[in-house]
Amino acid sequence: MFTLAEVASLNDIQPTYRILKPWWDVFMDYLAVVMLMVAIFAGTMQLTKDQVVCLPVLQSTVNSKAQPGTSGKVDFTTVETTTDSSGRKTNLDFQQYVFINQMCYHLALPWYSKYFPYLVLIHTIILIVSSNFWFKYPKTCSKIEHFVSILGKCFESPWTTKALSETACEDSEENKQRLTGAQSLPKYVSTSSDEGSPSASTPMITKSGFKFSADKPMIEVPSVTILDKKDGEQAKALFEKVRKFRAHVEDSDLIYKLYVGQTVIKTVKFIFILGYTANFVNTISFEHICNPKVEHLIGYTQFECTHNMAYMLKKLLISYISLICVYGFICLYTLFWLFRIPLKEYSFEKVREESSFSDIPDVKNDFAFLLHMVDQYDQLYSKRFGVFLSEVSENKLREISLNHEWTFEKLRQHVSRNAQDKQELHLFMLSGVPDAVFDLTDLDVLKLELIPEAKIPAKISQMTNLQELHLCHCPAKVEQTAFSFLRDHLRCLHVKFTDVAEIPAWVYLLKNLRELYLIGNLNSENNKMIGLESLRELRHLKILHVKSNLTKIPPNITDVAPHLTKLVIHNDGTKLVVLNSLKKMTNVAELELQNCELERIPHAIFSLSNLQELDLKSNSIRTIEEIISFQHLKRLTCLKLWHNKIVNIPSSITHIKNLESLYLSNNKLESLPAAVFSLQKLRCLDVSYNSIALIPVEIGLLQNLQHFHITGNKVDILPKQLFKCVKLRTLSLGQNCITSIPDKVSQLLQLTHLELKGNCLDRLPATLGQCQLLRKSGLVVEDHLFDALPSEVKEVLNQDTSIPFANGI
Repeated sequence: MFTLAEVASLNDIQPTYRILKPWWDVFMDYLAVVMLMVAIFAGTMQLTKDQVVCLPVLQSTVNSKAQPGTSGKVDFTTVETTTDSSGRKTNLDFQQYVFINQMCYHLALPWYSKYFPYLVLIHTIILIVSSNFWFKYPKTCSKIEHFVSILGKCFESPWTTKALSETACEDSEENKQRLTGAQSLPKYVSTSSDEGSPSASTPMITKSGFKFSADKPMIEVPSVTILDKKDGEQAKALFEKVRKFRAHVEDSDLIYKLYVGQTVIKTVKFIFILGYTANFVNTISFEHICNPKVEHLIGYTQFECTHNMAYMLKKLLISYISLICVYGFICLYTLFWLFRIPLKEYSFEKVREESSFSDIPDVKNDFAFLLHMVDQYDQLYSKRFGVFLSEVSENKLREISLNHEWTFEKLRQHVSRNAQDKQELHLFMLSGVPDAVFDLTDLDVLKLELIPEAKIPAKISQMTNLQELHLCHCPAKVEQTAFSFLRDHLRCLHVKFTDVAEIPAWVYLLKNLRELYLIGNLNSENNKMIGLESLRELRHLKILHVKSNLTKIPPNITDVAPHLTKLVIHNDGTKLVVLNSLKKMTNVAELELQNCELERIPHAIFSLSNLQELDLKSNSIRTIEEIISFQHLKRLTCLKLWHNKIVNIPSSITHIKNLESLYLSNNKLESLPAAVFSLQKLRCLDVSYNSIALIPVEIGLLQNLQHFHITGNKVDILPKQLFKCVKLRTLSLGQNCITSIPDKVSQLLQLTHLELKGNCLDRLPATLGQCQLLRKSGLVVEDHLFDALPSEVKEVLNQDTSIPFANGI
């Protein structure tokens, strides 16, 4: 026999699971306990008192006399005679009565009277198991355990209280703003989504919040819980757990199906029990007739028996049927509830209406079903749980944690000086932009990299020195007031992106912007059109730098053609085919087309009458015969054709009369034609890393030459005419085959940089000491050659020029 503790353990669940027990499950559990008690009570009574008492039904006296032989056959010599209630002898002793009672208990009693307690016990155990099987089944138990654990932590998390408190604060403030009117607030403070929302012509994205100024009356709001760092980290972990749990649970409906299945089993069980039990109510009676067929042993054929538990069993059976009926009606109600509404969908619409978290998503499948079950316990759980499904709530938490970590003092330590001697702050991979950043009022350059939730508030208007902003994979959102400040003050903007859609819409409206750098994929998905929006509003743009994979010049660039002075296009190796838009860039003074797989100099360039500098670096140009057309570009002073495949320089280069800088390094030149040295205004000539073996003597004609680079060639002799270029400041002769340096190097009195490393030199001329501006830091040569110089020469070269230079300043 089962003990009560053993059977009751089947109904045990973790105390925390009670939030998943609706009232009908709780009620059915109690009914099951009562049915269990009925089974145990009936079983106990049956073990202790259940029995039948039988007496023989005597034959008539006449029949007894008519059959003397029968009575004579039975040996009564050893049997003690007994009498019935009328005083007649029954001729049975005690042992025979016990025997008859046992026989008739099994023969005369209905089977239900004998096994009723055990059946009730078995049925009750099945019902108990059916009620709690979804808490025990491994594939559902693990999900339920995680859900209950996460739900409890979300309910008790300080962040939940703070988020809901902030919602109350915002609601309170918004209500007061509706009464006082938004026009009474300072212009630079963004206090509500209505005030901060952009106009139809200004696609700004604003941030609702509560910021207060000194000249505005303080708004009384409820006290808000302050999170410490530990609470913030726990809340962050909860957001991650909820996100992963949702992804894990929403893809199946096993819990829902199992719960429906066990409810259907309980309903079928109820119908089955009720169907066969009702038939046995009337079969349980106090009196029974027994015919044991043991006449040869006791001489009697029929007995009349009484069942002393009949009345008790009948009452217990009626009670059991009543309990089963109640249990069954609850099962039917549960099925009605399961199929009345779609339990595999859960909407947080009410929570969204009551809070500022309008982005709480609706959930489905097992996640939705579990929330429906929780609502039957207490709807407050779902409301507090919804906070951790909101990205707005998560962003607020990140913002609070971010501001705790990145204080003004910490940010000040990260400010540095860049190459332009400007104060620069670079923030990398943060969850947002700390508020303290906008208190750095003397900052010149702000770089935001990999900050997907970057928001620029109205406080940026304090940064009066800010003129340069970098957004690297950072589609920043700005408030209306912040946009107004950036529109009027920002001069330089760098935007690095993966897809053109990531470029913030407000970028195209910065009317006072001078420089714009775009780095990323500008092609749309079909790769046939450029997704760049109109640049018409950039009325003062002077420099446009585009690093992308263009197949044609974006036609939108023509919007800024009238005032654009510098255009830079760096491709990733994609061939730039269509260049017709360049013809409209009549005011461009500097043009760079790098890594565009150009095979010839584009004809569209010859229309740029104001062009001063042309850079065609890293293309596939083999011939430059079109260079003769540059004679129409009267202002061209710098031509960069480096990192190409040019084999020779045509003599028509002489027509570029005003050329001052010519870069032809990293090509396939084998010689320098005399035409190059007819360019009298040439100040810089770079032919490094070619295959040039000879420096022509005509180089002496370049009296204005200041920088000459011929590193990485095959030169073995330096002509004396080279040293007639007395204005030379930089002379790069490294990695050649030069065996000696003429003493006439002393004529280069303005020389500050001399590269000789990688040649076949045995010594250096002592006349190097006469190069007044040359110092050891500007002399690139092997150590042993420098050590071989006379001591007085080394002493001159080792002189520090920084002191007189400083005194000069």
